[in-house]
Amino acid sequence: MRSSIFLSLLAGAAASPLAARQESSTSTSAASVASTSIESTTVSLPTATPLFPIHKSCNSTLSRQLSRAFEETVELATHARDHLLKYGASSPFAKKYFGGNTTVTPLGIFSRVASADRGNMTFRCDDPDKNCATQEGWAGHWRGTNATQETVICDLSFTKRRWLDSLCGLGYTVANSPTNTFWATDLLHRTFHVPQISEDAVHHYAEDFAEVLEMAKTTPEKSAFDSDSLIYFATDVYAYEVAAPGVGCSGDEDDVEE
Repeated sequence: MRSSIFLSLLAGAAASPLAARQESSTSTSAASVASTSIESTTVSLPTATPLFPIHKSCNSTLSRQLSRAFEETVELATHARDHLLKYGASSPFAKKYFGGNTTVTPLGIFSRVASADRGNMTFRCDDPDKNCATQEGWAGHWRGTNATQETVICDLSFTKRRWLDSLCGLGYTVANSPTNTFWATDLLHRTFHVPQISEDAVHHYAEDFAEVLEMAKTTPEKSAFDSDSLIYFATDVYAYEVAAPGVGCSGDEDDVEE
């Protein structure tokens, strides 16, 4: 008798609408999880827009390096701009590189590197003018009259440029090391050539560190428009305030070759 009642209860439970709903819900949930898992494996992460336009001739590996290099270039320019906004002409670095002149001009130039509209400018990795192939030691160049808004980055750049976090390391000093040691300083120079950024205002008046310092003393009206003066200023400030706070790595100016 008891066995019959127990079997009847089991049969009723199996036929119960509640049991059916639970089974259906479990199946649907499992299917949903499976579907979600499949979809998650096919989702592509969004590609970050580079701070400067990169030409399709740069493959994914080169593009990633250039994107990081542009980030550091903007970081360097932004820090130089912010330093001038805070200290203006009273900055000892401003006096060192721009003489006693107003800092409005370098402030404007660094601001344009940091945030001006990029327009139709682009950086490319092919060699349309064959300068990378024919000019020994060239790591890049502005295309000039061939294409005023374009800059070529040669393969050599990708093997010799350093990242900004190594500034003041490995024997580097501002006074005694090349201005193109780092991606950020090299690309800062290259953006100065592009009219979209510099509006043709930045030029090469000084040839080396010694001439930069002399120009700040004798013809400071040129210093704010000089490519090397701007680069040395930005690097020296960044070294003192970020790379090695309160110490920097200006180097011994007496050891500079004239």
